[in-house]
Amino acid sequence: MKIIMESDQPIMGKAENLRGFFAHQFDSYLLLHHHLANNKFLYQYPRIQYKDIDGKKMVLGLAEGVEVLQSIYNQYDWIDLGGYKYQIYSKEISLKEEIFGVTDESDEPKEYLKYQFLTPWFALNEENYRRYRDYSFPERTDQLKSILIQNIIAIAKTFNYFVDKKVLTEVNLKETTINFKGRSVIGFLGTFQVNFHLPDYIGLGKSVSRGFGTIKKL
Repeated sequence: MKIIMESDQPIMGKAENLRGFFAHQFDSYLLLHHHLANNKFLYQYPRIQYKDIDGKKMVLGLAEGVEVLQSIYNQYDWIDLGGYKYQIYSKEISLKEEIFGVTDESDEPKEYLKYQFLTPWFALNEENYRRYRDYSFPERTDQLKSILIQNIIAIAKTFNYFVDKKVLTEVNLKETTINFKGRSVIGFLGTFQVNFHLPDYIGLGKSVSRGFGTIKKL
């Protein structure tokens, strides 16, 4: 389920501001924010993800997240992003079933499905970054391919999808800078090909609830 919000003026702010609004406004819904009692955190692939795509503010609901978004759909007609309030005059909503899983096509890269990262892919943790920094370009490419496959398999597991075929990928990525919690980290933009069906606007990698790693099929 995808909801795109529009106001009578450009909606400024980032995806993380959108997440903050919904987390505060509807804090009784765990899937909107993942914060448990006693400073604990729900560690699972986010069923609700917040996006800022070309200035458009979007909320994506997956699986159980769809029911949550349906429950709150009529409970807000404004949003507050970073102290700025915006009247919401329209909510474009779409709900559909998506194909998910390994393709039935050949193992030739030219037959793979091609996707583009619309927002930076936050791929590397501290340990991976140390290795990435010391690698040659071919080694970096192999590392990113491996991490991408791990990301996809992790999503499959969280939705109880059994991957019964080897996931293969090719990547064409460039480094970019991500401003994350006040510090600069490496992210990646570009395209990849993979023998796996993925829904449009789903996020891969770290901090997908904040809009990182959003993809779309080309």
